[in-house]
Amino acid sequence: MKIKTWNIEAMTGYKPITTFYEDFSIADRFGAAAIKDTFKRALEGWKHNHKYLTELAMAMSWKVNEHYCTGNMKYAELYQDLYEKIDTYCKDNLKDEELRYYYITTD
Repeated sequence: MKIKTWNIEAMTGYKPITTFYEDFSIADRFGAAAIKDTFKRALEGWKHNHKYLTELAMAMSWKVNEHYCTGNMKYAELYQDLYEKIDTYCKDNLKDEELRYYYITTD
């Protein structure tokens, strides 16, 4: 199985520190339940790491665009919902320099 890789570094200069994008590319092949489970595990496992939370939000945003551009509205809408959840979580739970990092990195 070929796994879709994240070309964010070539496009923006941001070097990923996780495999979230690839993890969700794998989950895409197994359906909405796998995507939701992957998100739940990522959030629970890394909710105290602001850099990982930031990258999770970025991966969700890129997945929205990926699926929207290919016409997969079901997945685009699911990833939009997950993006909104992680964005709200970050805004509600990150403070000071951690929140600043989130805003600067996702800008």
